[in-house]
Parts: sequence; structure tokens; C-alpha cells
Amino acid sequence: MKQLLLLLFLFIFHFAFGATVDTITIHSKELGQDSKAVIVLPYSYSKYEANRYPVVYLLHGYTGDYANWIKRVPQIKQYADQFQLILVCPDGKNSWYFDSKVDAGSRYESYITKELVPFVDATYRTNNSKDQRAICGLSMGGHGALYLAIRHQDIFSAAGSMSGVLDLIPFKNGYGLEKIIGDTSALTIAQYSDLQLADRIDSSLSLIIDCGISDPFIDVNRQMHQKLMSLKIAHDYTERNGGHTWPYWRNAIEYHLLFFYKKFYVF
Repeated sequence: MKQLLLLLFLFIFHFAFGATVDTITIHSKELGQDSKAVIVLPYSYSKYEANRYPVVYLLHGYTGDYANWIKRVPQIKQYADQFQLILVCPDGKNSWYFDSKVDAGSRYESYITKELVPFVDATYRTNNSKDQRAICGLSMGGHGALYLAIRHQDIFSAAGSMSGVLDLIPFKNGYGLEKIIGDTSALTIAQYSDLQLADRIDSSLSLIIDCGISDPFIDVNRQMHQKLMSLKIAHDYTERNGGHTWPYWRNAIEYHLLFFYKKFYVF
């Protein structure tokens, strides 16, 4: 009984202080402008100065911004403590996290991979290794997370998509894609679409994908799942009750961070 009370006390003591949240501004040469990001540091970061931490990049959806995750899902502070992770929430505007060929100020693939990741590693006590770095997101950010991870498997070892728009071809005439890509023919869109890029996934990339059964993008998620299975690419795939909503993502994010935690800490 005494041991149980002691463990309970330690648990309460640890989480009573909670993670810290910073909003940083980075001047990006790739974007030609300043860009903000939210950084969530576990409580132990300031308490144990010798510790280094894995990093998970959290991407927002279309019409969202860098503050979406911390405002809509404040529980991520608890998860940073629980899973001993640094969380980074960048601003991706409505870029789809591509390097645009028609808008010189929308080079978000290069910004994240060439500027943001090195900045975070240089500024914070990260485990500076792709094996300790993951990326995930919701909706547009779900597509962006897989897109960046597939194209930069030297930077990310794991990726997750919640309600991701994983095939862009059916939606090529919407969601501002023409402003980013310009030519929205199926042939061009396929070069940016996760479903069509899936055969470039290396077996070492850990993937988690989920979608609500009432989500308008459930069909493209099922197609991605089927393609990954046909390619014999290991991945976690889940369908749950829910739609394209924050209550769904508020629930889903814990599963994604647990998935990354198990990978980082080798369970």
C-alpha cells in the first residue's frame, strides 16, 4: 500500500508541473519571411539538463496554423510529459507542405526539411538522429506528413496521418492546389500524391494511418491501406467512429504519439 501511494505521489508530482510551451519565430530564407512554430517541451527538459529527447513534428490542416494543435488539443502538453517527447507545430499555411512552382513564397517542404529541423536540433536538446524523429498531421497535414517522410526518409523514420487526404487526384480542382502546383492535370498531381508515391516507401519507415468511418476521405485512406498491403509495406491502420472533426483528432493523436513512443524507446 505504501509503495502504491508513493508511486501515486510521484506521478502527481511529475505531472503537476507540466510541459512548457514556447512560440518561436524563425526567419526563413526559403519562404522569404518569418514563420512561427509552437514548441512543447516535457517538464523533465528543464529538470534534467543532461537528457536528450526525440522529436515529433505535428502538422495542421487546411486553413489551420501553427497554434491549432495547442489551442484545440491542449492535452498534447500532457502527452509530451507522458511520452517524453519534444513536439514541434510549424505553420504551413495552405501550402500542402509542397515546394510551389508558382508561388516563390510557398516552399514549405524545403522550409521544414532544410531550415526548421536543423534549427530545432541546434536550439533544443534533441536526439539528433532520424531514428528519433517523426512527423504526423491531420487532413492536409496528414498528407503532408506522409509526403515529407516518403521524400525525406533520411530525415524521418516514422510518419502518421489522421484523416489524411492521401490521394490528391480526386480533389485536384479544390483546396487551393492550383495555387500551389499550377498544372493540376492528373499526371502532375500524381507526382505530389501519397497514394501514387507509396511505392517509394522503404521498409524502415514506420507508418500509422487512421481515419473516421464518417470522414469524407475514408475511401482514399482505405485505398492507401490496400496499396500498402499489396506492396507488403508494414503499417498500422485503424478506422474508428467519427468524422473530419477535432473530437476525432483529439482522440487520435494519443495513439499516434504512443506509436512513436514505442518506436523511439524500443518497446
